[in-house]
Amino acid sequence: MSEPRELRNYVNGEFKAPQDGDTLDIANPSTGEVYASSPRSGPADVDDAMRAAQTAFDDGWRDATPSERMTALLKMADAIEENAERLVEIESENTGKPKGLTLSEEIPPMCDQIRFFAGAARNLEGRSAAEYMSGFTSWVRREPIGVVGAVTPWNYPMMMAVWKFAPALAAGNTMVIKPSDTTPASSVYMAELFADVLPPGVFNVVCGDRDTGAALVSHAIPQMVSITGSIAAGKSVARAAADTLKRTHLELGGKAPVIVFDDADLEGAAEDIAVAGYFNAGQDCTAATRVLASERVEGDFAAALVEQAGSVKFSKDEEPDSEDLYIPPINNVNQLGHVGGLVERAPAHAKVLTGGERAGDNGYFYKPTVIDGLQQDDEMARNEIFGPVITVQPFTDEDEALRWANGTQYGLASSVWTTNHKRALRMSRALDFGCVWVNCHIPLVAEMPHGGFKQSGYGKDLSQYSFDEYTRIKHVMSAIEG
Repeated sequence: MSEPRELRNYVNGEFKAPQDGDTLDIANPSTGEVYASSPRSGPADVDDAMRAAQTAFDDGWRDATPSERMTALLKMADAIEENAERLVEIESENTGKPKGLTLSEEIPPMCDQIRFFAGAARNLEGRSAAEYMSGFTSWVRREPIGVVGAVTPWNYPMMMAVWKFAPALAAGNTMVIKPSDTTPASSVYMAELFADVLPPGVFNVVCGDRDTGAALVSHAIPQMVSITGSIAAGKSVARAAADTLKRTHLELGGKAPVIVFDDADLEGAAEDIAVAGYFNAGQDCTAATRVLASERVEGDFAAALVEQAGSVKFSKDEEPDSEDLYIPPINNVNQLGHVGGLVERAPAHAKVLTGGERAGDNGYFYKPTVIDGLQQDDEMARNEIFGPVITVQPFTDEDEALRWANGTQYGLASSVWTTNHKRALRMSRALDFGCVWVNCHIPLVAEMPHGGFKQSGYGKDLSQYSFDEYTRIKHVMSAIEG
């Protein structure tokens, strides 16, 4: 076996080893074998990156015109597009994702999102200047916040990095990104791609573990911290950020209810829901893995999902140009244990219709699973699984479906499947989730906000709303008489 590849931090325009020399092993989840090492950055490494980001902010990036920032972001999108195949190879090796789907389903929206925020840089909004008091003119300045720290997850390493840095840089901030300890490779490679586009210190990547993330959040320099992660991680960030009263942007877990009424197109719904549930092996905060089906069709619909699960294939068996749905392994051995443990603890009234076990001994693959007969208080109905496991529970009427859908701590995304337009509108109004899809599940566009309610966090990714969150508002008043 070849020597593991060495990843390094990217700070102030240079690739650097950690100051204390400590490293982490990086495994390919398709095999479970270590193929690289990355820094386990300590407080000194974080401080180095923060100071570089602050200097870059003070010395020019904050004063770059919207046109200049737009131009830089457009070049960043071009760099990703031009190096897409290499970037996908790196992402796939680090996550086990199928190359074809990653190239077709992640690279295009990533580039589109960067280009959207490039345009947003030139679309600053505020109250109209006017004489709200006689003899004085008031107006609003929308300014960058400063240095932004970001912690990105392992399920979509490169895309979640884009969701953080694109609006932040467009607004005139500088960035320090800490990727997940298991998936740092694509963030480090993007830093290499951007090296000739951005001034030193504007974009920094510091690899490491939870302690590294904690050092980033508690550091005095960043004025804002953005994280995509679990509820527990979000609460930890919020507590740490409170000491310095820095802003927090928390995109946390989800438990999306997928409400299927008996008048829905059941065949089409089963196909679409299976894709939205099994895509990326269900490792998505919005995954369609919690189905609530009308009791009149629940049995048939569960059977239709089983049929769909049978057509899902694993990324290790990917065939070029195939249109089949290939799913990656579970990202890491701890998450594999979490998914398997939830299924093993399924109550007696629940029935595993298909799957329910690990697929082979090599890597962390888990079979696409359908579990029928869950009840509202069951562990799997209330807690995020984050794996290729779709659960089904029957409901009697619209009120019960709504009560059960809203009856969790999560509030990120949901979907309603019905041909009754008035019912769809009633449900979309009443569902307590940041996104409601009607007769679809999981599509996202750069122009629309993504973010949750309740313990799924606060703050919006994508859209003008996200751009605005990375700015601050200043009121300026000037005397005009005397």
